[in-house]
Amino acid sequence: MNKFSFLAILFFTGLLANAQEKEWTLQECVNRALENNISIKQSQLDLEVADIERLDALGNFIPSVNASASNSWNTGLTTNVTTGVLQTQTTRNFSAGVTAGLTLFDGLRNFKQLQRARISRLAAEYSLEQMENDITLFVVDSYLQVLFNKQNLEVLRSQNLVTQEQMERTQELVDAGSLPEGDLLEIMASNADERQRIIIAKNNVKISLINLAQILLIKDYDSFDIVERDYDILGAEVLENSVSSIIEKAKAERTEIKIAETNMELAEMDVEMARAAYLPSLGAFFNYNTRESGAGRIIGFETDPDEPTRQIGVVENTNEIVVTPNTVSTLGNPLPFFEQLQRNDGVSYGVQLNIPIFNGWATRNQVKRSEINVQRAEYQLEQAALDLEADVYQAYVDAEGAYEAYEAAIVAANAQELAYEYANQRFEVGLTNAFDFSQAKVRYENAQREVLRAKFDYIFNIKVIELYFGMPVTELKF
Repeated sequence: MNKFSFLAILFFTGLLANAQEKEWTLQECVNRALENNISIKQSQLDLEVADIERLDALGNFIPSVNASASNSWNTGLTTNVTTGVLQTQTTRNFSAGVTAGLTLFDGLRNFKQLQRARISRLAAEYSLEQMENDITLFVVDSYLQVLFNKQNLEVLRSQNLVTQEQMERTQELVDAGSLPEGDLLEIMASNADERQRIIIAKNNVKISLINLAQILLIKDYDSFDIVERDYDILGAEVLENSVSSIIEKAKAERTEIKIAETNMELAEMDVEMARAAYLPSLGAFFNYNTRESGAGRIIGFETDPDEPTRQIGVVENTNEIVVTPNTVSTLGNPLPFFEQLQRNDGVSYGVQLNIPIFNGWATRNQVKRSEINVQRAEYQLEQAALDLEADVYQAYVDAEGAYEAYEAAIVAANAQELAYEYANQRFEVGLTNAFDFSQAKVRYENAQREVLRAKFDYIFNIKVIELYFGMPVTELKF
């Protein structure tokens, strides 16, 4: 292997390793979920179905055209479809036709159906947008959970390093007789407990990464990872708006209300379509048909040699028998296929009026059912507005509470850090025992963990408020 080949292998190996070790940012995770999430794909299919329904509605305005053809064999006493003669025979008959129909008036049902299809597509768009918002929050929550677990693991590791250093120094002091052996045992027990918590924290990181990968439809769990960086608190200015203004903005922008409104419009349109069945309907039709037969055709007539005459009556006064020449038809070969089709074709056309008179109250009952659905949709719209108002209030209170908890956690962490440093100084000079020192250290670790939890909780609640305030998913601040 030459030098160039060796360097090329190293280069491409490095590229492959970098590709496999891609670390995902929060925005990349959100974008991938919006592109690949199964629930979003299902909502996109609903949008495609709505487009098909719209084409169905448009199709009602154009004529329907249908063609038919049949070829049959008949044996026995049958009528020759070409000659009209009843005879015992085996014949082959062919027929074909084309029929076109057009609805001229159907109580405006076609127009209502087209309007309904347009509203239905709008509802599908709102449902897709709602699904995108839900998936975005789900991804953000899962991502922040991974980030919290990772940073919590780093806190535990850094604190364990301090414990190990303290354990080595305590060992030296115990060997020198400056500290009792019980202090060393206490620190060793703290170290074992911290190692156990580190293992649990590692497992939490792995599990949360797998959960996030599953949301993103990424199956390579081993190499999947996220960017480890400290996310700033962005978008907090949305909390400067009053909760009432956020509620009004949410009612105007949120898809929950729009979906309920379009559902009510669909229900109202169903009522109008049901009432259209009370009105007459008018349609036009046109038909072209032709036929062909394999039976022989009549080419002439001749006197029957077996019975030259046949009786047709009797003179009333003389009882004289009246006869007439008895002739039989002479059959020849059938005409060519296409010539028969040309000779035997015909057309029919006209209009058809249907006037509904009585159908067992079916139309009336359908109208009543549709009107009940309108009332149900009105209640659902009212309930959606109440639910949205409650959700916004809850999200606003949660965001304010998360902010206060975050500030309190910072103050507590600073205080616990000073307490830990003081306990460490006292332990080093022998003014406190290892148990008190370990308790101060545990309290400091818990305070650091609480700061992380409160921070990510606050970030998540801000994203919720931003969505309620009508901010598009693509414009969320991370």
